[in-house]
Amino acid sequence: MTTPQPGYSNAVPLSQPLYGASLGDAVRRFFKKYATFTGRASRSEYWWWYLVSFIVTGVLQGLALATGGVGALAEDGTAQAPGAGYWIFTILLLIWGLATIVPSLAVLVRRLHDGNYSGFFVFIGLIPFVGGIILLVLTILPSKPEGARFDA
Repeated sequence: MTTPQPGYSNAVPLSQPLYGASLGDAVRRFFKKYATFTGRASRSEYWWWYLVSFIVTGVLQGLALATGGVGALAEDGTAQAPGAGYWIFTILLLIWGLATIVPSLAVLVRRLHDGNYSGFFVFIGLIPFVGGIILLVLTILPSKPEGARFDA
């Protein structure tokens, strides 16, 4: 019997959560399980993905603003229309958002499953002011063995 080597997600099937996932493993599993709302996702899978998503979104927004974003003033003091760079990076940001919304919801549902919560708890996020905070707390909580009931 061989022991799995660190950094190889092949040792854990996609139907199971990968505890202690590296950043690369988390991103690969995120895209491999693109619209999979069943099963579970470990905290590391979930938070590594959200770090990558936060960084990519921030870079695209920063580039959009830096390359002709809103707020630039002409010599006479009037506001200028956004430049071409702004629109290019805004369109890339829109494409990024549309491409990752379904798998982001899927990994959130799988993370809730790992804590033994129903995937429908994702709708708690719709509660004004406190919904996002409640979801944040639920995603931070440790895994529960009872969550295995959500495995395929």
